[in-house]
Amino acid sequence: MDLRGGGIAGSFFHAPTAGQLDVLENVLILVDHIGSISAVIGPDDASRTAQEAALGERLIRLPEGQFGLPGMVDLHVHAPQYPQLGLALDEPLEVWLGKYTFPLEARYADLGFARERYAVLVDDLLSTGTTTALYFATQDREASKLLADICIDRGQRALVGKVAMDDPLSCPQYYRDESPEEALADTRALIDHIRNHPNNLEGLVLPVITPRFIPACTDETLAGLGSLATECDCHVQTHCSESDWAHGNVLARYGMTDAAALDGFGLLTRKTVLAHSNFLTDADMDRLVARGSAVAHCALSNIYFANSVFPLRHALEKGVHVGLGTDVSGGPSASMFEACRTTVQSSRMLEEGVDPALPPSRRGRPGSAIGLATAFHLATAGGGIALDLPIGVLTPGYRFDAMVIDTTIRDGAIRLFDTLEPAAIFEKIIYGATRANIASVWVNGLTVVSR
Repeated sequence: MDLRGGGIAGSFFHAPTAGQLDVLENVLILVDHIGSISAVIGPDDASRTAQEAALGERLIRLPEGQFGLPGMVDLHVHAPQYPQLGLALDEPLEVWLGKYTFPLEARYADLGFARERYAVLVDDLLSTGTTTALYFATQDREASKLLADICIDRGQRALVGKVAMDDPLSCPQYYRDESPEEALADTRALIDHIRNHPNNLEGLVLPVITPRFIPACTDETLAGLGSLATECDCHVQTHCSESDWAHGNVLARYGMTDAAALDGFGLLTRKTVLAHSNFLTDADMDRLVARGSAVAHCALSNIYFANSVFPLRHALEKGVHVGLGTDVSGGPSASMFEACRTTVQSSRMLEEGVDPALPPSRRGRPGSAIGLATAFHLATAGGGIALDLPIGVLTPGYRFDAMVIDTTIRDGAIRLFDTLEPAAIFEKIIYGATRANIASVWVNGLTVVSR
């Protein structure tokens, strides 16, 4: 049931701040006619009974064993790579791109090929609780428009970018923009398409300027995209210092880091999200803080391609905005629950170290571990902060993007037994939830998944 103009009663978990889980036990959440939360009413509020009575059939009550969460925000998804999820992860990044990824992405110029695969991806992400996705599409303009159309049709909150990549030294002839002029014109065309779409009047889907990464773009294209970002006030996404190869490429080309080079091109803004960023220096982090830019931390794919563990806790302590990404298909899972789990695990590996030949005092990086509540915050509220959007928190003024977790369903993987403590139930949900456990999903107060 759609929740616009209605309400939902039950117990919810959210994490508005890092490191702190908030339990909203037995509350009534009211949703207004545009999909925003208008009130969160506790069990002892004197108006509660009257409010519920006034809602009548527009009230949903969560049965015992069901709990609500904010929708997950995936800050890094390569939409065209979904067909190769879980494949070809044994190659270095630069080989993986040329041998597998670019040939696959080039096939999306066939819109029939693209339509089937994009529709499955969007449906799958919604069904696993990802209510917002920041998408890299492909270099092809029309296929990128198609992805935006599908997100609008399916009701997913999304940011869609046509990938700009024009450097003939790094991009194959069969898959690249022919010139900086073409890269900019096609990017502008996608921005106009999304902003003027007749079914996107509420701005559920937004355009995002998307240089693939510095090694794939000429200086002319990078400068032009930076100017376009200022002109159009668009979000920006790209890869930053992902691996030894990518990081070294930019150092050799400019004599400076990715973050410094991107800033010089005008591509670091309050609406910029930098994927990976494993090799950020302290000066780079300070630069991101000054610009308000964010990092999409992709813990799972970093294991395969990044050659290091991102110093997440250090970045948070420096004040960098951070959210989580799956990096489909560099990461072999599209689940943001998996992203939460791997984020915790990788932070502990960084703190404790991985080389058993070293003594404990030299084996890791002390003070690096984060807990599950922080990972959950990053996957929800942190993603909203990174995108500068009112999502990820169940509080008045935020959009009602949310899901219901059914802990009782036998086909799922959550087993509460006699677990009663709310914090323990939360842990079991994050560590055990599968697609089968997700009973309902709403975006902007509208139902997008109902089982």
